[in-house]
Amino acid sequence: MNHSTRMKLSIGAVGIAAALVLSGCASGGSTGDSTASSSGELTPITLQLQWVAQAQFAGYYAAVAQGYYKKEGLNVTIKEAGTTTVPIDVLAAGDADYAISWVPKVLGSIEQGTKVTDVAQIFERSGTTQISFKDKGITSAADLKGKKVGSWGYGNQWELFAGMQKAGIDTTSQISLVQQAFDMNGFLAGDIDAAQAMTYNEYAQVLETVNPATGKLYQPSELNVINWNDEGTAMLQDAIWADADKLANDKTYASNTVKFIKASIEGWVYARDHPQEAADIVLKAGPTLGASHQLWQTNEVNKLIWPSTGGIGAIQKKAWDQTVKIALGTKDDTGSTIITTAPPATAYSNKYVDQALKELKAEGVDVLGKDFTPLTVALKEGGK
Repeated sequence: MNHSTRMKLSIGAVGIAAALVLSGCASGGSTGDSTASSSGELTPITLQLQWVAQAQFAGYYAAVAQGYYKKEGLNVTIKEAGTTTVPIDVLAAGDADYAISWVPKVLGSIEQGTKVTDVAQIFERSGTTQISFKDKGITSAADLKGKKVGSWGYGNQWELFAGMQKAGIDTTSQISLVQQAFDMNGFLAGDIDAAQAMTYNEYAQVLETVNPATGKLYQPSELNVINWNDEGTAMLQDAIWADADKLANDKTYASNTVKFIKASIEGWVYARDHPQEAADIVLKAGPTLGASHQLWQTNEVNKLIWPSTGGIGAIQKKAWDQTVKIALGTKDDTGSTIITTAPPATAYSNKYVDQALKELKAEGVDVLGKDFTPLTVALKEGGK
């Protein structure tokens, strides 16, 4: 299992095949576009996701559907992941041009010799939380002491362990660590006091479940949420990764990287300004969970992006340094850290996203989203 396994975990489709794809239009690019061939054909690009189709990736699906990639001379195929897919390995093997993955997971791969670069940090904030029912009295990391604490593991545990250790908890003796399945059943059954949940996925799955005590769906007022952004142990998550060697040695690939980032950002701007339409686009790709869940996801993912500090995709050094610090200094239940030495300078670069943002600003695209206002989404039972 890998990073992707957890994140889309709740989608519940552990058996979904990894080879599902969604392709952009393959007909003629703009006249004179440097990425188009003399015959007007678009340059084929493959994007490897870290899980199956869902609104966590709404911006990329929107960029295909709205023709933003085509406008840049690219024919983008979106490649879904399966339960054993490691996106960075797919990228490193040359089977994808770009990949979406969390920074902590990739830092470990980089230390092992994988040459990739974070070229656009799409999620500025972390979506990982620890949720509990109000009667447990768990409102901060310090309150996890003595509790049954759920963890997915597989690279998804680091913010949790960093938060507990920052609060002074000895994670080897002062908690009962529960191996959390890739669903919320253990939490709902009372086997876990505080469970891992992504704001855009598992948290919603609880709210899509009927409370047997009331006969109605669970409500946010019945839950406490520990947010690692607030606790100071958030780590960078969804980023666009590129092949570091090709960036350095292949001018066409470097140019296409700017184009790919630019069009992807336009897709995320579309998802911000048209969340319902973006959710509908994702629904056409055949996600496991339904319409209300996809709209919830789109809305919650937008909160992780907007408003953007320096322009969507720009890598903030403070957030990067915090992620690296946790990766170096936090031990999980195995006694291991993610990495043992600081990553190389090639681990991230703002060069390509800065150029993409410059072009978008010149075209009048709002890449900051200062006026972003999230929706209030009404979930339905089962996410329908």
